[in-house]
Amino acid sequence: MTISDWRSAIDDLIDRIANRTSYITSFHCPHHHLAAYSDVPLRPPNSLALLVPLMAGGLVPSPCYAAQDSLYHETRQAMGTAVEIYLYAPSGERASVLFEAAFEEIERVEATLSTYRSTSEISRINRAAAAAPVTTDPEVFDLIARALDYSRRTDGAFDITVGPLLKAWGFFRNDGHYPSPDELSEARAKIGWQHVGLDDTERSIRFFTPGIELDLGGIGKGFALDRAARVLRRHGVTAALIGAGQSSYCAIGAPPGAKGWPITVPSPDNPARALSTVQLRDRSLSTSGSNQKYFELDGQRYSHIIDPRTGRPAEGMLQVTVTAPTATDSDALSTALFVAGPERAAALLEKSDSATALLVTGQEGDGEIVAIAWTEVFAPWGR
Repeated sequence: MTISDWRSAIDDLIDRIANRTSYITSFHCPHHHLAAYSDVPLRPPNSLALLVPLMAGGLVPSPCYAAQDSLYHETRQAMGTAVEIYLYAPSGERASVLFEAAFEEIERVEATLSTYRSTSEISRINRAAAAAPVTTDPEVFDLIARALDYSRRTDGAFDITVGPLLKAWGFFRNDGHYPSPDELSEARAKIGWQHVGLDDTERSIRFFTPGIELDLGGIGKGFALDRAARVLRRHGVTAALIGAGQSSYCAIGAPPGAKGWPITVPSPDNPARALSTVQLRDRSLSTSGSNQKYFELDGQRYSHIIDPRTGRPAEGMLQVTVTAPTATDSDALSTALFVAGPERAAALLEKSDSATALLVTGQEGDGEIVAIAWTEVFAPWGR
């Protein structure tokens, strides 16, 4: 296949994805650039932008795929962002069944964990747990226990009670504003993971301080991807990639003949520039960045990633990418390392199972890359 043929194939793929056509007939090779991270919906033409320059440089990938399976793709809105699934299946009919099962599971998890839904289990707990212990189902109880364990291990850098601070800074409804001292003081009085008690025997949650509420936004998206991956595995899928918001990914196996699913880690100041490319296989990857959600005031950028210990947006970090065995872990760790800072990052990762991290520290245009157990090649950063 010539370079011209590959470019035509790519153009056809982009048109199909843009029209949400799930059957990808023209491009089966796993070496394509899948995504760059941002908090905006997937834009297919940009997601493949790095592939053509690679081909022009002579790095034309060889077509490699299982003869019996084809690559399918679908994107839907869920959890307030674009969720995309790539998977190999023997037919379009089978792929449709798999997509439906995976997206139904993501919707189920969102309906259970979302603080934006008054009918969710988390909202029910938030309304009642300050007055009396609330018994919940095993899945929710175990996730809360897991999140609290991360709070303990990170000395509060990761804290699922941070919701009042997100509201004080205007990030709950994405309007962003600088809180008054009274607003900040009131919000800080309503947070603290230590004020959440668990009873394993009764499988119940109790808040020891009025105003405490749970917000699983820092871990729930990864958990939903893990649950969707579990559903696909139970349906016999051996090669799939699930992504949410282009910031969290969960990989099942790898495309036929490939080392893994290639995920590009972008530069925080230029998403079109790659810092590193990860070949993701039976692992997950999450990125937290100061450029995902923020507002600016008097020339100062305020990120949505709040340090629960200070009550203010975390400083000194531009971007953190983490790979881990599960998306629940990579989501929690990317947030925790962003807040904890580079000095404590290595010690925190030592407590985690086979996690790796790529940190960009400092300020816009003036920082450095810190790699912790990172096995992939990475480019220097900075102007």
